[in-house]
Amino acid sequence: MDASWDNLPLKLVEPVKRTIWDLDFHKMTPVQAACIPLLLSHKDVAAEAVTGSGKTLAFMIPIIQILVQREKPLKKHDVGALVISPTRELATQIYEVLQTFLLHLPHFSSLLTVGGSQVGDDLQSFKTRGSHILVATPGRLQDLLSRSPANGPSLAAGVKALEVLILDEADRLLDLGFLNTLNTIFAYLPKQRRTGLFSATQTSDVISLIRAGLRNPVQVKVKEKETAGDERTPVSLLNYYMLCEEDKKFSTLATLLKEREKEKTMVFFATCACVEYFTVILRDLLKKSQVLSIHGKMKDKRFKIFDRFRSLDSGVLLCTDVMCRGVDIPSVEWVIQFDPPSTASSFIHRCGRTARIGNEGSAIVMLLPCEIDYVDFIRLNQKVNLNPIECPASVPDKQEKMRKLQLRDRLKMDKATEHLCHSYSSMLSMSAVLSLTLRT
Repeated sequence: MDASWDNLPLKLVEPVKRTIWDLDFHKMTPVQAACIPLLLSHKDVAAEAVTGSGKTLAFMIPIIQILVQREKPLKKHDVGALVISPTRELATQIYEVLQTFLLHLPHFSSLLTVGGSQVGDDLQSFKTRGSHILVATPGRLQDLLSRSPANGPSLAAGVKALEVLILDEADRLLDLGFLNTLNTIFAYLPKQRRTGLFSATQTSDVISLIRAGLRNPVQVKVKEKETAGDERTPVSLLNYYMLCEEDKKFSTLATLLKEREKEKTMVFFATCACVEYFTVILRDLLKKSQVLSIHGKMKDKRFKIFDRFRSLDSGVLLCTDVMCRGVDIPSVEWVIQFDPPSTASSFIHRCGRTARIGNEGSAIVMLLPCEIDYVDFIRLNQKVNLNPIECPASVPDKQEKMRKLQLRDRLKMDKATEHLCHSYSSMLSMSAVLSLTLRT
């Protein structure tokens, strides 16, 4: 099939064409070529495509096209399109893409509403500016829909004009427990709408969601290229595994990162505590690299760190699976999984942070010799073939350095505890003196 934008059955409106050229996308990706015509021809779409395949434009272009060509213009507080995303980071990223389209369509209003901001501020923004296109996380959206302001318009009334609903990363929405929330949101929306559901995998729960939220959808499964193994990762992604002895595993990681200090690398760990711990050590070891960290227990700081890493030309981001889905960080050359993920599907999504939209990238999972069966497990469960890669030839032992850092932190902790005990002792002494004074 010809992947030219001119090959679409419906001619794109001029503002959409200008934005596509601004973004330097000269041809459609397979998921765009499959989904855009369907959504523009009044079909509901349930699309499964590998991560990093260009899904955001696959639904953003139809949204803009449909609203521009609407016979009756939207009123100030009408919501013509709604995009629901599982996380703040992904919602923010989608909103940024939306803004590039709206540069050429200043008469359309938009609103990003996610957890972490004040509900009152979102309501005031909707009252003041409206939101023809709304990007939201499900919990915050349900909250806003349930509120009926005494003075001013309500969002529940605004969504009655809805033309397009998009559920992005639907499998992740369900993994995070949003099924009941989504069903509550559906009850506010008009039945006559176009719905697009985009997912990297279609589990039984996703199929149940399709039945609840879509009317006779066309199911689309996009492969970048036919392969014997039906790979679920992009063809431009090289997947490796590396066997490391337990006492050399961290030293090997430090060596890998040092060798790639001029590149952009994401390193996944199992827990928030691991991210915090190894951030301290790697910042001391990698003096020439920017070492940042993100995990689920961070709240307000996550946005700033995420934006900072996106803007870097090189650096290291240590993270948990809070960063494994959907987020698009430019120029990530390597993904290193220090710990294999607890779920097989997370393996795919971690790898998908590199080799996005046709770019090349590499991913390594670090395994202990006793974990070698994980290679066959991923091949059978996720249809991903992992190739062996040797450990670096020379791996300096970092154990002694780690022990020194641990000792230094312990001494700091001991001094802090001693100071706290001294302060507490002084307070007790003062209390005793005061008590004696009052008695006498």
